[in-house]
Amino acid sequence: TLPFHGSNTGSNPVRVATSTEKNGHPVSSGDRMGTPRKVKMPNGRVVVFKILARPNFFETLSATWCFPRYCMKKLAPLCILLAVTTLVAEESKKPNFIVIMGEAQGWASLSTPLDDTRTEGSASRFILTPNLDSIARSGIRFSDFYASAPRCTPTRAAFFTGISPAALKMTFVNEGKKEGNVSPGDKVIPPDCTTELPVTVETIADLLKKQGYATAHFGKWHVGRNSPKEHGFDENDGANSNGGPDNVEDPNPKQCHEIVRQGIDFIEREAQAGKPFYLQLSEYPGRGIQTASPETFLSVRNRLGSSADAYQVNLAAGDEEIDRTIGEVIAKVRDLGLEKNTYIIYTADHGAQGRNANGILTNGKGSVSEGGVRVPLLVQGPGIKPGIFSHVRASMVDLFPTIAELAGISPGVLPRGLEGGSLTGVMRGDGKAVVQRPRDELVIHFPHYDKDEMGPASAILIGNYKLIRIYESGERRLFDLSTDISEQHDIASANPEIVASMDKKLSDYLLAVNAGLPSPNPNYDPAGARSGDRHGMKGAGNGGGGGKKSHPWKQPTPSATP
Repeated sequence: TLPFHGSNTGSNPVRVATSTEKNGHPVSSGDRMGTPRKVKMPNGRVVVFKILARPNFFETLSATWCFPRYCMKKLAPLCILLAVTTLVAEESKKPNFIVIMGEAQGWASLSTPLDDTRTEGSASRFILTPNLDSIARSGIRFSDFYASAPRCTPTRAAFFTGISPAALKMTFVNEGKKEGNVSPGDKVIPPDCTTELPVTVETIADLLKKQGYATAHFGKWHVGRNSPKEHGFDENDGANSNGGPDNVEDPNPKQCHEIVRQGIDFIEREAQAGKPFYLQLSEYPGRGIQTASPETFLSVRNRLGSSADAYQVNLAAGDEEIDRTIGEVIAKVRDLGLEKNTYIIYTADHGAQGRNANGILTNGKGSVSEGGVRVPLLVQGPGIKPGIFSHVRASMVDLFPTIAELAGISPGVLPRGLEGGSLTGVMRGDGKAVVQRPRDELVIHFPHYDKDEMGPASAILIGNYKLIRIYESGERRLFDLSTDISEQHDIASANPEIVASMDKKLSDYLLAVNAGLPSPNPNYDPAGARSGDRHGMKGAGNGGGGGKKSHPWKQPTPSATP
């Protein structure tokens, strides 16, 4: 116990004496709480500690408290021990991250609107996603967020690395489409590309692992055949593509429950160990009745009615089965008391393919139109105000530096070549902060035949304008997204200077990253067959109705299990 004299009515600062002070000195007004200090101990070791109390705290005790030198000498080791213990506790408070990557989840595939200025056109009228809605309400939703490509492999690679598909040479997918074979009706020949993420490129998991994080990936991988472990994910369920671990046509509903089971097990173990973690759950498509449990399908059909559109009933059932499993993850985070130190991030690899799945946007999967690349981004976590909408344009490459900053990682240790900027200021503010990136423009380079009749194309977005370059025809289309988000009015002919300026910036970027470009087909036959799965996806609100036909509405088998 320390000797106490008098009452606590004094107003002078407390004076203390230590082995390095003479006659005592007042606590410095500059020594604020949390200020780091270095002290050289008698044995030569240097101890780093932090001030654990503010000067005003001592003032309120009493000016007549006395701290003799012999007391301070005996208390010093205890104070240092408490300081070091505090530092260890702070280290264990590094935030956790749970990233959920949806598959073909369109901009209007949630039951909550993604755009507060277009509430009717940015939410689904037939899909219910209460758990994703809860993430949106609890945090921030980005109304102008873009996948890096209208296909899964390039977008996932960009997310993992913070580098664009154009720079990675990962601009397409490997789905047995014999990319590289040229059809006679193809006016241009797409460039060669890779579907294997190079192990030499650092991923967000690599970076966090070096900072002491436990890392795991469960679900759809689809960036090559190398194990996720080679890319920093110590725990994983394999380099799975669309078929999942069982290599089947429809991995769900089994896999949407299985990846969550594995994810929850990982969360519980790391929470018990007190280790910060990074978990990614990558969903498989919920594209129809066969990807949902009988209970979910019957619930959807009863809600929408037997006269409802069969395609919409099937799609809603698949998406709602996934939403149920996401709810299990959110509940586990809450039950373990981790919600105040865990960021939950939800986004998708590209737009949906199907009627009305992308709301008022044109086209969908496989197209550089808005319906193919504008996707949800929802983030909840510490420091993020609930219910915020942000209209700051962002894209998949921004997530790498964002997660790094939230984890407290110094910009100096980030890998070179990152193309995105941190969204932390936007998320922790009112949704309007400026994002610092190497370039202002956003480029989506997709030089391949796929699901859009315009064929290989690139898009560049600067300010309110979006320019699309079509490689077959050489045409440039210009849209003002602030007034024409559905891309119905091409204003290129009325704005030649804007077209020329944006087209040059697009060329400069593609040259800077050495992007692969289409070349003329010397054997082009206008009457010949064309590559891709194109069925003229035009018009706002059709959500990319081209491609494979929707699954028929069929009664679920009672014996089916999730």
